[in-house]
Amino acid sequence: MLNGELVRLRPATRDDVPALAEIRKTPEVYGRWGGGADLAAEVAEGLDDPDTEVYTIVHREQVVGAVQWSEEADPDYRHAGIDIYLSPTVHGLGLGTDTVRTVARHLIHGLGHHRLVIDPAADNEAAIRCYAKVGFRPVGVMRRYERGPDGTWHDGMLMDLLADDLT
Repeated sequence: MLNGELVRLRPATRDDVPALAEIRKTPEVYGRWGGGADLAAEVAEGLDDPDTEVYTIVHREQVVGAVQWSEEADPDYRHAGIDIYLSPTVHGLGLGTDTVRTVARHLIHGLGHHRLVIDPAADNEAAIRCYAKVGFRPVGVMRRYERGPDGTWHDGMLMDLLADDLT
């Protein structure tokens, strides 16, 4: 369990799948994360990925999203990457910033990472502002980085955070 100022992060379980799938179905989240016809199955499958830690974001005892991270274990390139989605019903409340800061503190202070990365869509200004509040800095635009749910390629913004940059 990881506790932020506004959120509680707990390891995601099968019981969280229906709520997380509903969040993934919202147009705002689906437009960024995409998915197939059975989002519940995709969310459940993500819980089984041995290379990714998935935590449920809880605010006021309600499931409001998920955050996940993966680690590069090679000691010469050791770092961790973060991904997050939040229900649009809680956008603008500071929960994303609190979640990312809480995970970043865990990865740096708890697991010993010196560098973290995150890669929002280049046009996702709200996410980029959120991550900057935690200390992430733009590294550059990755052109045609990911295929969106609409089938077209979209640019991504690579951002990183060094341990000393964490706010």
